[in-house]
Amino acid sequence: MHPSPDAMQTFLRVAELSSFTRAAEHLGRPKASVSQAIQALEAELGTRLLHRTTRRVQLTQDGQLFYERCKDLLADMEELRGLFRQSPAQLSGRLRVDMPAGLARLRVLPRLPTFLQAHPGLSIEISSTDRRVDLVQEGFDCVLRIGTLEDSDLIARPLGQLSQINCASPAYLERHGRPQNLQDLSQHLLVHYLPNLGGKPVGWEWMEGPVLHRLPMKGLVTVNSTECYQAACLAGLGLIQAPAAGLRPLVEAGLLCEVLPDFCAPPLPVSLVYAHRRHLPRRVQAFMDWLAEQLAEGMEPLAPR
Repeated sequence: MHPSPDAMQTFLRVAELSSFTRAAEHLGRPKASVSQAIQALEAELGTRLLHRTTRRVQLTQDGQLFYERCKDLLADMEELRGLFRQSPAQLSGRLRVDMPAGLARLRVLPRLPTFLQAHPGLSIEISSTDRRVDLVQEGFDCVLRIGTLEDSDLIARPLGQLSQINCASPAYLERHGRPQNLQDLSQHLLVHYLPNLGGKPVGWEWMEGPVLHRLPMKGLVTVNSTECYQAACLAGLGLIQAPAAGLRPLVEAGLLCEVLPDFCAPPLPVSLVYAHRRHLPRRVQAFMDWLAEQLAEGMEPLAPR
């Protein structure tokens, strides 16, 4: 006897949300029926899939393996259904993606209605956080990441890279003067950005040929989100180094000023990351293709290795 698609969907939802209560709310079912479905599934498989505590629900080692297999099986079933649809463009199901808040707000969400109008059978959950989400553990179909990727078993689709510029607010430059060279930075403040607060700031970065240099700098403010990083610069709290695509409009509006253009941080690679699969669901492939098109504007090709 094989687990039913309904049982697997229920298990996936509990695993992704780490809660029977939240899973029941999302599925529109009583909590008791969700709990009973998981108990029956564990009995059928002969193994414990979830650790239950008073605070949260966590996957066991067997549960993690079953979670990954469930996603594959359900996606394969969706693909089989899609083979016999008259319209190849007809997509259905849920997409769960994570991307930086700035890109979501400026580039993706304003254009998303067109994509959903073309694929009315889809629904999309968008997470926007600067922390590195666990794609598999948290049930994401794909994740848009900016910066160097860590080695992993995930698949990365390079999209290009974002050049960076250095900026300060007019009010900050009026108080502290405009830096003319690297030596002047000793008299300036840098807004420090750390995704995980408590670490050591990297300081000012610049390239000399292929070599990356870093200069420690003092700063009064440390933030852990890109939105706050930009807001701190606008408030006159210090210099920042960030992608030009997000800062150019502010420079053109006179809200920020570019400084030290010859000493910029290296470009940031942009990648779509997804779990290894033999057959990627069509809805995920279609969304990633669309997303790549939306982000192509303002993106530079990756430098050859």
